[in-house]
Amino acid sequence: MLIAMAGLPGSGKSTIAEGIARSLGCALLSVDPIEAAMWRAGIHREQPTGVAAYVVAEDLAREQLVLGNDAIVDAVNDVDAARGQWTSLAAELGQKVVFIEVYCSDETAHRRRLEGRNRALVGFPEPTWESVVTRGAGFEAWDAPRLRLDSMRSVDENVATALEHLDRNRMRDSSSGQGC
Repeated sequence: MLIAMAGLPGSGKSTIAEGIARSLGCALLSVDPIEAAMWRAGIHREQPTGVAAYVVAEDLAREQLVLGNDAIVDAVNDVDAARGQWTSLAAELGQKVVFIEVYCSDETAHRRRLEGRNRALVGFPEPTWESVVTRGAGFEAWDAPRLRLDSMRSVDENVATALEHLDRNRMRDSSSGQGC
C-alpha cells in the first residue's frame, strides 16, 4: 500500500508519518531530506530540486511497492499535480493509495512548532511562518477521499487512528478481491 502524507510544514505530518512507519515497519520516504541531499551533492538550489525530490521519492516508493512492501511518502502534497503523482503510481502498479492529511487546528501552536523545530537537515533552511501562511492560502482544493488528522491530538492517538484507517482500507481491498 502506498501511503501519501500531506500537510503544511510544521503541521505534524512528519512526526505522525514516523510513527506509522515504525508501527508498520515500512519505508518512510521524505521529500525534504532528499532535496537537502541533492544540495549537499552539489546540485544548485536554483535547479528544480523540489520537483526532483518528488520524482526520487516516487522511484523509491515504486521499488518498495514492487517488492511487496508498504511505503509512506512524506511531502506537503499541496497541489493536485503532486497528489496525482501518487495516485498514478499506485494505479500503475495495481496498488492502493491512501492519503493522510495532517493539519493543526491551533494557529498559535502551529507557528510555535514551526519556529521551534530543528530537523538537522544540513543546509536546508526551515520555512518561515509567513511562507507557510502563503503556502496554506495556495493549498489546492481537495475532494478526494483522505483521512484528516488534527495534530492538536496526541501523536499516539493520531498514529492509532491512522493505523485503524489503513487496516480498514486493507480489509476493504481484501473483500473486493484487490490485493495490496
